[in-house]
Amino acid sequence: MSFRTSNASSGMGVAEHSKITFLELQRKKVHRYVIFKIDEKKKEVVVEKTGAPGESYDDFTAALPENDCRYAVYDFDYVTEDNCQKSKIFFIAWSPSISRIRAKMLYATSKDRIRHELDGIHYEIQATDPTEMELEVLRDRAS
Repeated sequence: MSFRTSNASSGMGVAEHSKITFLELQRKKVHRYVIFKIDEKKKEVVVEKTGAPGESYDDFTAALPENDCRYAVYDFDYVTEDNCQKSKIFFIAWSPSISRIRAKMLYATSKDRIRHELDGIHYEIQATDPTEMELEVLRDRAS
């Protein structure tokens, strides 16, 4: 008799659409941000929402649920001290302290898998409350 259970330590798979959407952000600048969620029925990371190129960082942070975990990538544009326009892609593992323990564990065990699949991320931020991912934090990391 065998019991078929999902191995939480290996993490969820990453949907092909998630990889394509990330490449659209990275190469074509079609999206300002992409928010991913774990679809437990499909056992994979799927796209929940994308932000148009003109959307602000406030639009992005407002799109994250305040009581549930998500992964997100944000294309951060900034100007260097030499007045050069630059762009860095941030991976944000959003795990609010008030989210369910099961969700935190699921997202924590799947993070390495999605990070590996999304090639070209410059910086990673682990945030448990909004202050850990304020725009200033991104500016400090990017410069």
